Amino acid sequence: MNKKESIFNAGRKLFLSKGFKNTNVSDITKLAGLGVGTFYNYYSSKEELFFEEFIEESNKHKKYIMEHIDLDQDPVKVAMNLISENVSAMKSNQILAEWNNHELTAELEKYYSEENKKNGDTFYNFYIGILKKWKREGKIRSDIDDDIIVELFGILEYVDTHKEKIGIYHFPEAARYLAEFIMKGLTDCPK
Repeated sequence: MNKKESIFNAGRKLFLSKGFKNTNVSDITKLAGLGVGTFYNYYSSKEELFFEEFIEESNKHKKYIMEHIDLDQDPVKVAMNLISENVSAMKSNQILAEWNNHELTAELEKYYSEENKKNGDTFYNFYIGILKKWKREGKIRSDIDDDIIVELFGILEYVDTHKEKIGIYHFPEAARYLAEFIMKGLTDCPK
């Protein structure tokens, strides 16, 4: 294992067990069996390492969802399951939970957005594919342009990246209701 990989693995272990705030560079390098100076040969800060860790955890979680979600269920149920899976992951995974850390939110969201632009957001493409599939199958309204349907779900992403204005405490429930209202509007009205 190379030094960067050792740092990454040690950081992951500590961020998962202690969270971002309670982990410091010396803890990471000690667990990795390296000197603190070596850390800075690979990462400019604890934040940079954490952001890479976050992207990896997020991608693992998204892959899990894409492989395990039952797309044959009612579209409203699928959407609610997606939201529930995300909320559950944020409660059970210290790294993903930091998405709601007001001290990191702005920087983390910016990094996340830049990474998705650079590497493509496979999860976004996944749910766009689901929406198009449902439209072809007549499960959602056909009188609404695909781009508008995509933008309706873009609103959820907008809400997610403005959670501090909503209040982090209220955000998960507000996002759940908004997803439910959008899906019911797409499925309960005449198609």
